[in-house]
Amino acid sequence: MKSPYNAIKINNITGNIREDVYQFLVINNRPQTAEHCMLVGDEAKRIAEIFNVNIEAAEVAGYLHDISAVFANEVRVQVAQELELEVLPEEKIFPMIIHQKISKAMARDIFNVQSPEILDAVGCHTTLRKGSTILDKVLFVADKIRWDQAGNPPYLGEILKGLNRSLEHAAFAYINYLWNEREKLRVVHPWLRDAYYELKEQLG
Repeated sequence: MKSPYNAIKINNITGNIREDVYQFLVINNRPQTAEHCMLVGDEAKRIAEIFNVNIEAAEVAGYLHDISAVFANEVRVQVAQELELEVLPEEKIFPMIIHQKISKAMARDIFNVQSPEILDAVGCHTTLRKGSTILDKVLFVADKIRWDQAGNPPYLGEILKGLNRSLEHAAFAYINYLWNEREKLRVVHPWLRDAYYELKEQLG
């Protein structure tokens, strides 16, 4: 099976994840994503410090989470299949969502990240998942606070209010926002649905 990585430019990987990711995204014409990943890495570090989570792991996960932006939306299902990743029906309908799984594979294959905790956090940063780890939640919340659109996200106030209580409250603030808008969404990813019900039960 051919490698989808042949279609992208891969810079010299030095082991400095922040620099490597930034250069990788820039040479593949994704400078805005490069800036976003730096902001999310910094935000993940800030949140990790608050909740006594491994700071370096949080930073690294933040820098890596959107590296799959180098693949256009219309080829992501094919890329995922070439990488032998599971592609859910919802991901075929709305391929943007599968970028989290592709980023996870790229973090391992291109940036030589071996930590299962970091890889798993990257792999669920858009939807979260049932049984999510504390690092999963740190990255999930950091990505939502430092979103990649103009202006402030409409849910930001609720997330920040939740963050004053717990990581779970912050994560649920975003998922609950999406849940209330679910009729307008192209799909509801099953991982997000599972995370919604699990957090709803946990938080009472």
